[in-house]
Amino acid sequence: MEIEVANGGGGGRGGEGHDGRAKYLVWEDLTVVLPNFGNGPTKRLLHGLSGCAEAGRIMAIMGPSGSGKSTLLDSLAGRLAGNVIMTGNVLLNGKKRRLDYGGVAYVTQEDVLLGTLTVKETVSYSAHLRLPSSMTREEVDEIVEGTIMEMGLQDCSDRLVGNWHLRGISGGEKKRVSIALEILSRPRLLFLDEPTSGLDSASAFFVTHTLRNIARDGRIVISSIHQPSSEVFALFDDLFMLSGGETIYFGEAKKAVEFFAEAGFPCPSRRNPSDHFLRCINSDFDVVTATLKGSQRKYEIQSTDPLMNLATAEIKAMLVRKYKLSEYANRARARIQEISTIEGLVSEPERGSQARWWKQLSTLTRRSFVNMSRDVGYYWLRIIIYTVVSVCVGTIYFDIGTGYTSILARGACGGFISGFMTFMSIGGFPSFIEEIKVFYRERLNGHYGILVFILSNFLSSLPFLIGMSLTTTTIIQYMVKLQPGFLHYTFGFLTLLSSIAVVESIMMIVASLVPNFLLGIVTGAGIIVRKTTT
Repeated sequence: MEIEVANGGGGGRGGEGHDGRAKYLVWEDLTVVLPNFGNGPTKRLLHGLSGCAEAGRIMAIMGPSGSGKSTLLDSLAGRLAGNVIMTGNVLLNGKKRRLDYGGVAYVTQEDVLLGTLTVKETVSYSAHLRLPSSMTREEVDEIVEGTIMEMGLQDCSDRLVGNWHLRGISGGEKKRVSIALEILSRPRLLFLDEPTSGLDSASAFFVTHTLRNIARDGRIVISSIHQPSSEVFALFDDLFMLSGGETIYFGEAKKAVEFFAEAGFPCPSRRNPSDHFLRCINSDFDVVTATLKGSQRKYEIQSTDPLMNLATAEIKAMLVRKYKLSEYANRARARIQEISTIEGLVSEPERGSQARWWKQLSTLTRRSFVNMSRDVGYYWLRIIIYTVVSVCVGTIYFDIGTGYTSILARGACGGFISGFMTFMSIGGFPSFIEEIKVFYRERLNGHYGILVFILSNFLSSLPFLIGMSLTTTTIIQYMVKLQPGFLHYTFGFLTLLSSIAVVESIMMIVASLVPNFLLGIVTGAGIIVRKTTT
C-alpha cells in the first residue's frame, strides 16, 4: 500500500490558521516489513504503530539501537528504502496526500557537507538557495547570523568544514551545522535522526532547546534520540518509546516515569529516566545477564536490583502488554481518533525553496565553483598532471613535422593525448561522489531541482575544462609542430574539450548510480576503456 501524506489545513485544539500550516501529524497502524526474497523469514521492522504529533510540541522517539527509530522517521517523512513494504495511514491535518520534494526538512545521522566551504559560507549559500528572492542581501545575512548564533557556531564560523585533505571543524560542530541548514527557513515539519549524537552535554542541551523554540513557533518537530541526559529529556513534550518495532509507551514525556512505576519497574531516585527506560527494554544483553546471574548463584550473591531477576525480553513483553491495557494507551487512542478526523483549509503544498530558479542557478554555480577551486583533487591536480604529460609527449614527438611520412606518428600522438586526457577524468571521482551526496540531501529537502544542479555543475566546471584543454593543445601544438593555422588549433582544442566534457558527464552519471569509491572507479574505468577501444 502506498502511503500519501497530505498538506491540508485542519482545525481542532489551537485552531488551524489560514496560512495552511501543518498542525497535526497522525500515523495509524503503521507497519513496515522487509521481505526476504530467499528462503528466510520476512522481517517486520515496525508492528502496527499508532501515534500523533502536534504543532507547538517537540516529540522524542526513543529506544535502544535497532528498535526502529530511524525506520519510523523515514516512514513519516516518506523516505523509506525501495526494498521495504509499508502499510498504514499517515495523515497531515486529517488528509492523505502525496508529499512533494521539500514538504519536510530532514536532518540525517550522517553529516553530508562540502568540506571546502567555511561554516558561514555553507549556511549562507543554503539561505540564498531557499529564502525568497524578494529578500535583500542584508535580510538574508541577518537570518544567517541569527541561525549561526542559535547553534553556537559563531566561534568557528570562519573555519572550513573539512574533508580528506583539509582539517576542519569537529564532528559535533558538523552536526550543529547540519541542523542549522534545515532550521534556516523554519520548516513546518522537521524530522531529526539523533541530532545530539557526538555532542557534549551542554551542546546537546542548547541544540534541543533551540529545537523546542522552533516547535513553539507552531511547527511540528519530531526527533529520534538515543540516550539523552535528564536535562535534555525534560525539554521534550511527548515521548514515543520503541523496542523491537513495538510501542512501549506513547504520551507525555513527564508521565513516562509514572507508567514504568505502575508497571512494576519504578525509576530509582536521582537516576536519569532515559537510562532507566533503556535498561528495561534493551534485550541485546540478555545472554550476558543470564551469565551474570549464574555467577551470582555460584557465589551465593543476591542482587537487590529487580531488573536482574528477569530477562529484558520478558520485561519488554510485560511493558508492551501493560501499555496496551493502560489508561495512557486509551488517552492516546482517543486523541489520535479526535485529531485524525479534523479537516480544515486544504492549502497547496509548501515548496522547499522559495527562491527563483535563476537565483538558485547563480548561487549553486558560485558555490560549486568555490568548491572546485579549493579542492585540490577536483581539477588542480589534474591540470598539473595534464601539463606534465603534455610536455613529456611533446618531447617524444618533438617537431614531428607535417610531411607524408609522419602521418602515423601524428595520429599516434593525437590518439595518446585524447585517450589519456579523457581517461584522467577518473581522478575527480571522489569529489564527484561528495557533491552527489550533497545534491541528494538537498534535493530530498527541496532546496533545488535536478536541472538547476546539472546546469550549475556544467557552468562551474567549464573554466577548468577550458583551461585543461587550452594548456594541453597549446603545448602539443607548438612542441610537436602539428598542422599550423588558427583553424587547426581551434579544431584540436574543441575536439579535446568536447571529449573531456563527455567523459566528465559519464563519470558524474556513474557517481550518481554507484556512490561507492572503489566500485565507481572500476565501473567508470571499464566504460571509458570500452568507449575508447571501439
